[in-house]
Amino acid sequence: MYTPPPQEPPPYVPPPQVAAPGPIPNHLVWAIVATVFNLCGVCVCLGIVGIITGIVAIVFAAKVNGLLAAGDFDGAARASNTAKILCWVTTGFAAAGILWIAYSFTLGGGMAEFNSAMEQYKSQLHQ
Repeated sequence: MYTPPPQEPPPYVPPPQVAAPGPIPNHLVWAIVATVFNLCGVCVCLGIVGIITGIVAIVFAAKVNGLLAAGDFDGAARASNTAKILCWVTTGFAAAGILWIAYSFTLGGGMAEFNSAMEQYKSQLHQ
């Protein structure tokens, strides 16, 4: 009876790696900076809304690298685009809040009110 020689399995060939569609930015620094600038205008209603959109932008920006590491390039691209849109919105709220504060201290009479309060405080100290 003839027994064929043992056959060796074919060599292992790893599946082809899917290349990333280019670098996908996470926009994390932009989200953090825009959120911090919204803290300057927190006394304005826009600052509070800007802080909320900034926090959501930070969350989406933080998801990008994890999704890239997991190989979910479409999910990473969606998270990156969402973070970018929220960063623009947050930057807009920050700019509006900073402009409002600048207006209120210059043309809006806020500086005169501040100086008046400081004079009252000084007069109370000297009594």
